[in-house]
Amino acid sequence: MRVALAPINPTVGDPAGNARLIEHAVRDAQDADLVVLPELAMCGYPPRDLLYERAFVEACYARALELAALSRGGPAIVVGCPVPDGDGVRNGLLVFQDGALADTYHKRLLPTYDVFDEDRYFVAGDGPCVVEVAGVRVGLAICEDLWSGEDAGQHWRYAGRADPVAELVGAGARAIVAPSASPFVEGKHDRHLAIVGGHAERRGIWALGVNQAGANDDLIFDGHALAFDPAGRLRAAGPRFGGGLTMVDLESEGAKVDDSMRAAGPEVVLAEALAVGVRDYVRKSGFERVLIGLSGGIDSAMTCAIAVMALGAENVLGVAMPGPYSTDHALDDAQALATSLGVRMVELPIVDSFESKGGALDSVFRSLGVPELGASRPDIVEENLQSRLRGTSLMALSNRLHALVLTTGNKTELAVGYCTLYGDMNGALAPISDLPKMRVYELARAMNADPGAYGFEGAPIPQGTIDKPPSAELAPDQRDDDMLPPYEVLDRIVLLRVEQRRSVEEIARETGQDRTLVERMCRLIAISEYKRFQYGVGLKVRSVAFGPGRRMPLANKWMG
Repeated sequence: MRVALAPINPTVGDPAGNARLIEHAVRDAQDADLVVLPELAMCGYPPRDLLYERAFVEACYARALELAALSRGGPAIVVGCPVPDGDGVRNGLLVFQDGALADTYHKRLLPTYDVFDEDRYFVAGDGPCVVEVAGVRVGLAICEDLWSGEDAGQHWRYAGRADPVAELVGAGARAIVAPSASPFVEGKHDRHLAIVGGHAERRGIWALGVNQAGANDDLIFDGHALAFDPAGRLRAAGPRFGGGLTMVDLESEGAKVDDSMRAAGPEVVLAEALAVGVRDYVRKSGFERVLIGLSGGIDSAMTCAIAVMALGAENVLGVAMPGPYSTDHALDDAQALATSLGVRMVELPIVDSFESKGGALDSVFRSLGVPELGASRPDIVEENLQSRLRGTSLMALSNRLHALVLTTGNKTELAVGYCTLYGDMNGALAPISDLPKMRVYELARAMNADPGAYGFEGAPIPQGTIDKPPSAELAPDQRDDDMLPPYEVLDRIVLLRVEQRRSVEEIARETGQDRTLVERMCRLIAISEYKRFQYGVGLKVRSVAFGPGRRMPLANKWMG
């Protein structure tokens, strides 16, 4: 039997457009016996509360049924689709053979953790489904049915539940195909390989998986296409982040296949994932161009580099907005970045507007009997005013140019609230908001060391940007470590608190840091939740991101 794995990139809420993608994939696979599309390919993942709209579910299902005709005289088709079931909805696979709907499988294990909320929407399936294709009994599974939470450390959730894979084998399956829509997380691909290969070797079956490609909102998908033979050998692996069909002949003998996701190296894969996230968010939202405030710092430099990878330099505009405390080297570094990346940069100083607005505010402050701007240091009002003037400038350009603003904050600064609402937090999308500060530096050094691997002709990030101490430049001679511990220390505290949910005592013990410092940082993490609630969409690349997978109260006394 010859199987075509088709990791398409569907758009949420576009059943007609997604059906066209499926049709193209099937027509390209006419010499296959079976074509397998991703989980919920008809509606795109995650559809979230669209699943509560009956008209949407029925439109997806009706459009899917029209695809049955493609199997008449052609390959059998397995496609993911929401399936209406009385008053409920099931996460289903539709099997088309000989021009008709031959069978339907309903997902059995519904993940409800992190970004997943499938118990909220779906009715779980209650039994295995095995179909015969070209004389081979093929078992159907969907995503979590195969992982059983092992890839996310959530296997305990299914204790006492039937094992979908074991039941498929018991029902006579000699091959299992598992469409999925599993979001990208650094390191998760290796866990998926181990799980799929382990099923194949333990059960003595072929195990094949195909994942959604592209990105929808905050989630990125790696588009993997994998096939393991009954000896647990990787026999096929498609290109990372999708791209065309991966053909697998279950009868042939072949050498082990290199997997491009692992072969590329973690920094290249991370940068490509972020670029996929930016590209799809921008274009699926109906835009083509982005603009970025370039400060000369590492975060805006990395955001700009990722944007160029995603959209091309011609669709990226850099905006330098020097203020009263900006240094000459900051503007020089911003220009050097723009030159190295080939993007256009414009200057839009905020000094005059800062003086004008500052004078007006000082007049009111005096009338109220409160200190004027800059009367003492630090002056959070004066600092935030500069940031908000920059934010206003970016949004004016966005409106006029019909270009989305990319906000440049990293995970560490966002965690402790070292950012300004309606200022540097302005923007539709936050590409690096799930990267700890030191990870941003690691990625920058990797890009400069091997620019060709990222699609650049030369080192994209100016060395001065990497070498200089981080600073918001909102006060004279300001440095980030005036208010925060070194980022090497702060990163560790943030990751232990946010991603591992460790207590103050545990963090202090594990890091060796003073308990008072850890307590202060954990308090900042807790009280900054309201800022993150108003933040732009952030691309998830780690186990716990600031987004739908982390739901903390805003008015909260618990500091950890």
